[in-house]
Amino acid sequence: MTPGSELARRNWSVPVFDVEVFEARRTRHAVVIPVMNEGERIRGQLALMKSIGLDMTADIVIADGGSTDGSTDPECLRALGVRACLTKRGPGGLSAQLRCAYAWVLDEGYDGVVTIDGNGKDGVETVPRFLAALDDGYGYVQASRYIRGGHEENTPWLRTLAIRLIHAPVLSLAAGRWLTDTTQGYRAYSRDYLLDPRVQPFRDVFVRYELLAYLTVRASQLGYRVREVPTSRVYPKGEAIPTKIRGFRPLFDLLVVLWRTITRAYHPRLDPT
Repeated sequence: MTPGSELARRNWSVPVFDVEVFEARRTRHAVVIPVMNEGERIRGQLALMKSIGLDMTADIVIADGGSTDGSTDPECLRALGVRACLTKRGPGGLSAQLRCAYAWVLDEGYDGVVTIDGNGKDGVETVPRFLAALDDGYGYVQASRYIRGGHEENTPWLRTLAIRLIHAPVLSLAAGRWLTDTTQGYRAYSRDYLLDPRVQPFRDVFVRYELLAYLTVRASQLGYRVREVPTSRVYPKGEAIPTKIRGFRPLFDLLVVLWRTITRAYHPRLDPT
């Protein structure tokens, strides 16, 4: 980042990351794809996005957590229509990756950002719906497989129960409005929302999954326009589930995040003056 950048001026806390830029900025919005050793899944997803022209509708930015499987090879990403690849070198998990990407995207002057996972589970053909919602003035747009027009396949039943009976009701209570698919990483934020001093997403408290839960509830708390968009989410049949949440510890961490979100522990401490 340059000394006059948003990052330097605003004193954001962002992990150290490398930047490889393949193309100049072309569009008003960016699509950020966080990845970590996604192999052929991310390459197939990018190829599909390019085939339907999404790389010309919104600039694609890869937020790499430090992949070692060769899936983020620069020449491959360039050929698949990616504008830039950001590789996190500092500590932290998903939230740290997203802090890197959102800081860079805002510094580049984008009006909004769509985030979609890089494991091929989400229907990328619905990205234009998120872009349209941003253009219509929504501050936060959430994907949902559970509303009319949405679609799901092969979702593990334990995950369905956890979303429908625990995660969505708890975050809906905190947000003050009903949300149906709150574990989804597929969502969009406006520039105004991310830069609101009452939000402050660029803090070290956001390391793993905290940022997703926090940004889910904070928008409606602050009066931003919020909507859900019907999307598809398809888990592979007869294959290992592409997820980073495995074992007891990540599930326990998610419960802690829920508790801290509903108790407003992630809210910034604003100067009363």
